[in-house]
Amino acid sequence: MIKILVADDHAVVREGLKRIIAETADLVVAGEASNGQEVLEKVQNGHWDVVLLDISMPGRGGLDVLRQLKGEKPKLPVLVLSMHSEDQYAVRVLKAGAAGYLTKDSAPEQLVNAIRRVIRGRKYISPSVAEKLAFDLEIDFKEALHENLSDREYQVLCMIASGKTVTEIAERLALSVKTISTYRTRILEKMKMQNNAELIRYAIKQGLVE
Repeated sequence: MIKILVADDHAVVREGLKRIIAETADLVVAGEASNGQEVLEKVQNGHWDVVLLDISMPGRGGLDVLRQLKGEKPKLPVLVLSMHSEDQYAVRVLKAGAAGYLTKDSAPEQLVNAIRRVIRGRKYISPSVAEKLAFDLEIDFKEALHENLSDREYQVLCMIASGKTVTEIAERLALSVKTISTYRTRILEKMKMQNNAELIRYAIKQGLVE
């Protein structure tokens, strides 16, 4: 049996994934996690064949968790499952070591195919992500201002660009309003911008918001 750890802060999502996987005889959800720290603890204390990881859990950022997982268990395939469009996070998580990226509205058979593919040591990416990766090889990545942001700063940028207030972002990430305000200040400084309006225009132009 292929043992899968499902990490998502929404119980209904975990239940849905379990039902999909339960229909396949050789796959089993052998564990669940609702936040990043729980993911790390379960990976450290157990044996898993693949991790299904939500990139937007509260508290410790999913990208940060992914990087630590790959540092501690480099051979463990991590398949990222996210509500965010591929344009927002796919390339970034693949560069961080993810074995694949799926949006949560993907068909059940896509999920099963992705799990099988990453278990065999291969990457799972959609044609559109493959095209974007190829395009990125042709340009100087330093030209994209958001590439100079840390993973958490990038996450905050995307949330600001999607119209969320500092208070809403703080609640979602389980951080203080002061901390989010500090991230916002750093983002503006690094990107040499003055206000949220400029950030939003940039994010739309770069395709970082849906």
